[in-house]
Amino acid sequence: MTAGLTGRLTAFVQALRAHGIPVGPGETVDAAAVAELLGLAHREQLRAGLAAALLRGQQQRRVFDATFDLYFPLRVGGVSAEASRDELRERLARALAADDRAALAGLAAEAVGALGRFGNPPGSGGWSASQTLDRLRPQTLLAGLLAERQELRARQQPQFTDRLAADQFRHRIDFFRALVATEARRRAAELAGTDEIARRAVTPSVERTDFLYANHAQLAELRRTVQPLARRLATRLAARRRRAARGSIDLRRTVRRSLGTGGVPLRPAYRQRRPQRPELVLLCDVSNSVAGFSDFTALLVQALRDQFSRVRVFAFVNQLAEVTDGGLDRARMVGLHGYSDYGTALGQFADRHLAAVTPRSTVLVLGDARTNRRDPNLAALARIALRARRVYWLNPEPPSLWNTGDSAAAEYASVVPMHPCRNADQLGRFVERLLP
Repeated sequence: MTAGLTGRLTAFVQALRAHGIPVGPGETVDAAAVAELLGLAHREQLRAGLAAALLRGQQQRRVFDATFDLYFPLRVGGVSAEASRDELRERLARALAADDRAALAGLAAEAVGALGRFGNPPGSGGWSASQTLDRLRPQTLLAGLLAERQELRARQQPQFTDRLAADQFRHRIDFFRALVATEARRRAAELAGTDEIARRAVTPSVERTDFLYANHAQLAELRRTVQPLARRLATRLAARRRRAARGSIDLRRTVRRSLGTGGVPLRPAYRQRRPQRPELVLLCDVSNSVAGFSDFTALLVQALRDQFSRVRVFAFVNQLAEVTDGGLDRARMVGLHGYSDYGTALGQFADRHLAAVTPRSTVLVLGDARTNRRDPNLAALARIALRARRVYWLNPEPPSLWNTGDSAAAEYASVVPMHPCRNADQLGRFVERLLP
């Protein structure tokens, strides 16, 4: 393998690690063998081979593909782009109708070159996928494509055909939008450096998506990962519980067992332990600012119910309500205003539901601790902590923001331990530490 390809593969692996994909020395050696065998002549074969060598799960594939396109680009340099916007739209409509992937890839490169340049002079600042798509507006081609398809299939079942065609064209348009994003990143990498663009322009995997900044589509994808994440956690926890059940050596039973082997303790006997499953109580802020974080955490805990002896879930905005067996009806949790009021919610829990907390209970408070400058009611949190076995506060904001604005994080952290929990990966690791 040439020195250039070795350096590119090394940088590619480092970028994957920076995005949380665990690539070890063994996988890197396998990837080097794949790259040496396949070379750069057949790019898609190289992509498939490196994915097989480096990845451990399909959920890592999106980050892998975006990073691969930066370090092993389809082309280098610009593409001549003299076509007008109307001409590009006309050619794009034909390529979408024919599902011509090669033509779509070429059009994406032309469109970015013609419509995505910014700076003075144009292109000096870089290339923007969003600007390209705003000017080209491929989604507005859908109606025309459907009308053309309907004319061609007028004798078939029109309603079924229209629905099927609409889905097909939406998928093709989404594919083209992804090609535009890839081309814009490639050109930006030629300006700013591949490593820099790989660090800040590749969308993180769903498990590393920041709860506070996730859009609706990312939150929906996060919810779809709850069950797989719960299964992985349950498998690891069950294995750890089996190991923990084997306690210290039972000397008397070991000596008795050694009588059958001439006094040599070939088979030590161990005392069996029964690790207790903890009770769990969740207090969730479900206001708009942290709703995605609280919803996902509650769903994960519900999926892991078998790992706890008892689970109770309480949610609030500024009024507290138990939601252990039902959905999050936010109307029950909003009083005269729609802003978070941690002091009132903690006080209501301490006054009305403190019996839910026992010496075996672990209490998790989920929220950003932003009180809208109302009384934080530290005394109520102290009452809960005094009764529980453990209390932890999980905050989806980075620690650098805990003491800014209306945040009472520092005050609450003086009563109970507060941990940053910004994505599903951090949450999974915390829950794994929480259980025996």
